[in-house]
Amino acid sequence: MPVELLNVIEVMLNGLMAGIMYSLVALGFVLIYKASGIFNYAQGVMALFAALTLVGFQTGQVPFAHLINVIFGTHIEYWSDGLNTFVAIILTIIVMVILAYLVERFLLRHLVNTEPIILFMATIGLAYFMEGLGDLMWGANIKALNVGIPSGGSFWWEDVTKTWAPAEADYYGMYIDVLDVWAAVIAILLVVSLTLFSQYTKTGRALRAVADDHQAALTLGISLRTIWVIVWSIAGFVALVAGIMWGSKSGVQFSLSLIALKALPVLILGGFTSIPGAIIGGLIIGVGEKLFEYWIGPLIGGATENWFAYVLALVFLMFRPQGLFGEKIIERV
Repeated sequence: MPVELLNVIEVMLNGLMAGIMYSLVALGFVLIYKASGIFNYAQGVMALFAALTLVGFQTGQVPFAHLINVIFGTHIEYWSDGLNTFVAIILTIIVMVILAYLVERFLLRHLVNTEPIILFMATIGLAYFMEGLGDLMWGANIKALNVGIPSGGSFWWEDVTKTWAPAEADYYGMYIDVLDVWAAVIAILLVVSLTLFSQYTKTGRALRAVADDHQAALTLGISLRTIWVIVWSIAGFVALVAGIMWGSKSGVQFSLSLIALKALPVLILGGFTSIPGAIIGGLIIGVGEKLFEYWIGPLIGGATENWFAYVLALVFLMFRPQGLFGEKIIERV
């Protein structure tokens, strides 16, 4: 096989892996939008907050330690050597469920039947509040996150693909990050689980009913408030998964919240109401930006990955605004 073709395949595989990472964030957006019609700008910050909380439990850090030390003149930093990773994850899930309840109790409950733009602005305020809360609770320094998922290049894959090139070619094999492979497997399991939950459970059917028609769901005795708590809890769990993957890859830092911006083109391509669409949209964005950078980047100075996804999303908005899998809205005038 020609080395040039092998390089293209490697670029595409890495694009698929990157697309899966984008999709993990986009899933949270889709879940909340389907159930409440709210575009949750705070989803990226939820991933950051979940990752910060997980690291805090893992290291045994005292929440609000800096604030406590300033007020009381103490020097408290850690309450123990930290918790087992499994226990830390369970406690973080509980924290995200409590957060979902508080969001419904103090925010969404007071904004029922308001304009979508008001709900959107509310999530922007929630994003900045959670970012500041995370800073106060756990500090702003970059934190290493390790949940036992291996990372780094796969030597086995490099050895296998090395044999695909001609014997005389100086080819070292394809590089694939093991962490990205794990992320892909976890994303597939997550999508399958969410699909089965939506299709075959009573709660899942209630979520779909609320997504189709809030008023009709209320007449059937479905509690809108309970549904919102459930869906924000599930979105919080998805945010935790995304936070673990991104935090393990690049460290837990406050720039992690910006991954929400990369999820926007994914949603535009896949559709705001489709769980499979979030995955397909992520894969298209991931592969597209890598190939564009590989082929076109050197001709125009590089750094095309920063804007390619948004240009592609703009094209979709002009020709298919509902996305590949979104519901087409027909309005009679």
